[in-house]
Amino acid sequence: MGYPAGMRYRWSLLRAGEFRLDGGSMFGLIPRVVWSRSVPTDERGRITLQHNCLLLERDGAPAPGVESPGLVLIEAGTGDKLDPKSKDLFALDGRCVLDALHEAGARPEDIGAAVVSHLHFDHAGGLTRLARPGETPDWTGPASSFGPPRPDHGVKRSFPNATIHAQRREWEDALANRSVMTRTYFADHLLPIRDHLRLADSPPPFPAGATPDRDEMPGLTVKDRCTEILPGVRVLRVPGHTWGQQAVLFEDTKGRTVVFTPDVMPTAQHVGSAYSLAYDVEPYTSTVTRHWFLRAAAEHGWTLVLDHEPGNPVRRVTPNGKGWYELHDDQP
Repeated sequence: MGYPAGMRYRWSLLRAGEFRLDGGSMFGLIPRVVWSRSVPTDERGRITLQHNCLLLERDGAPAPGVESPGLVLIEAGTGDKLDPKSKDLFALDGRCVLDALHEAGARPEDIGAAVVSHLHFDHAGGLTRLARPGETPDWTGPASSFGPPRPDHGVKRSFPNATIHAQRREWEDALANRSVMTRTYFADHLLPIRDHLRLADSPPPFPAGATPDRDEMPGLTVKDRCTEILPGVRVLRVPGHTWGQQAVLFEDTKGRTVVFTPDVMPTAQHVGSAYSLAYDVEPYTSTVTRHWFLRAAAEHGWTLVLDHEPGNPVRRVTPNGKGWYELHDDQP
């Protein structure tokens, strides 16, 4: 992207658990007869998704006096706190980010920073975990549930030494529950982390109150809209699914700009212009965002990692010769 050479990272893809969501909701206004040609459903109309997370390991020592954690986690998945009925609703397989982290040979206490794209339960729920027998909870309060209210329970921060990074707008909306879903921001993954947050104020792609044309490009470049939150780690507002949703960019040891891509394009099947989610607060904004995001990815040669792709989530973007873009498999 033309950034000055800085900190680079080795990275690993963490598979933090399979789950399923309603296919119609995931494809919004796209008719089932169209999307079901390439995306199968189960007997309850749900499609298979994955909680994709990244583990970043700093390559080399930081400059003197520069705070730079050795291990950074991007995204945290749903975690382990939902009750059996809620787990059944989403066909959660019992796996969480802590399992994936263990398999990668890392300990939760070694994570120095955790970056989440947004604060919905399936992205930030894993920032906290159920307190184990004999542990003193970090927080006790209402238990998350998609059914009837549950008794209070105790939770621990999953990554006790990590600062948590999100957009300020996302945090404010999460606390106020500004969402088309009545239940997706839960107290038991928000309130325990509030004293460990570092909030970014990245510029939005268009001025507040503006209504861009469908194919309009932002006035500021991607570089000018990025915020460096850690040495070599930047975030970029990609509104539509939520107003404060962010992508996460870093340079890896192969010299690639890797971009963790949130729910502006959760799977490879969502590359189309109109493929916005019914869960989006502003589907039209998602369409506009997807256009400039894909254009930037193609122009800058980004390596994307899609947050919910159940197959290979690592993709490159090229123009398709018809005014839009297509995705190609890449390697971690």
